[in-house]
Amino acid sequence: MRSLTIVNTSGWDTDCNAGNLGCLLGIMNGLAPVEATPALRDPIADRLYLSTADGGRGITDAVIETYHVVNSGRGLAGLDPVEPKGGARFHFDLPGAVQGFQAEDGSVRLENVAGHSRLGQRSLALHYQFGAGAAGRVATPTFIPPDMIAETHYALMAAPTLYPGQTVRATLSADSANRTPVTWRLFYRAYAADDTLEISYGPGEIVLVPGAEGALTWTLGRADSNTIMRVGIEVATAAAAAGAAYLDTLTWDGAPDVIFTRPPFPGTLWRRVWVNAMDHFDARWPEAFHLSQDEGRGLLMTGTADWSDYDVQSSITPHLAAAWGIAARVQGLKRYYALLLRQGGTLQVIKMREGETVLAETPVAWTYDTAYELRLRVRGTHIHAWLNGELCLEAHDSALTHGGVALVCEEGRIVTDAVVVHPPHKV
Repeated sequence: MRSLTIVNTSGWDTDCNAGNLGCLLGIMNGLAPVEATPALRDPIADRLYLSTADGGRGITDAVIETYHVVNSGRGLAGLDPVEPKGGARFHFDLPGAVQGFQAEDGSVRLENVAGHSRLGQRSLALHYQFGAGAAGRVATPTFIPPDMIAETHYALMAAPTLYPGQTVRATLSADSANRTPVTWRLFYRAYAADDTLEISYGPGEIVLVPGAEGALTWTLGRADSNTIMRVGIEVATAAAAAGAAYLDTLTWDGAPDVIFTRPPFPGTLWRRVWVNAMDHFDARWPEAFHLSQDEGRGLLMTGTADWSDYDVQSSITPHLAAAWGIAARVQGLKRYYALLLRQGGTLQVIKMREGETVLAETPVAWTYDTAYELRLRVRGTHIHAWLNGELCLEAHDSALTHGGVALVCEEGRIVTDAVVVHPPHKV
């Protein structure tokens, strides 16, 4: 703590110096000094924000990134990845880890504890003290939090990590010393009118008697929000009680089933869902997406590395564009598959990875100021492309297995009112 105090108070721009020193101190001394100084860790709760073109990595935590680093090294060494508790996103299996979870009020205190886990070594304890009929909620960020919305100097670019169509799963238990049953249910908070947060609950709940274990599952429908800001769990007791409950894992999986468009209420956060690598993504036009690229190729991107097999489609009108279309399995500005219409009358499926490769193409006569329905399907190594409802191109490639979606524009302007992403089996 003394070393970090010195470097932080040295003046000028000291945040990078403090970060580097903190890393070195961690390597030298391990976790014990950090645990001995709660002010170093508790307010942050392991949260990390990474502003990159890969927006799905924007909202993360120290545990997730630790395993990214570890598994990158293991991959280089030819070893299998380490995936605690079957690959659950939130597994709490490192000492002290809370993975961004914080209590929404003072009725619940969080603690990483040993045990109370079927698949791992540790879990997240929720120590509660309730009055009769009271409840407490704990949650972790999945999108830009309210305190970062107005930040301009270091603006946070991030896509949400949780979307409609995906299934949220939680495994949990009640302490055997509890005197009353504990009721659990899943919830999320999402941005609504005027960018205020509203709460939504899962369709079911589970009541656990002392010592019991259980699970909750919630598949989000298309009617659910595209701007889920945090997800979490609510714990309640019917009578006044104090006790402990344990969250073993919380995770989600499945393909998204979502329509990205302007919502029917005022607000700006629906636009922040997209990581903007276009020269112009202006809000003053009637179309939801009015995009211009002055030079080169621009992308407007959303989605995460959890997405693998899905369809992406949009009805796009081009205005003086050299090339334009949609992209799938997007992992940043230089890694994606795209369906593009080019000047001169060519429809192409391309792979962008270590340069551009044309995987399939066919002549297509198209004109400016005309809407075209583009649809791109990625499923395993198979890639299918439709134009105006007609299957036009097929390709096979194994280079990119996952990633989000994008609108693509090269030296020109395109407009559309919606981008739809859904599982391949859904039309």
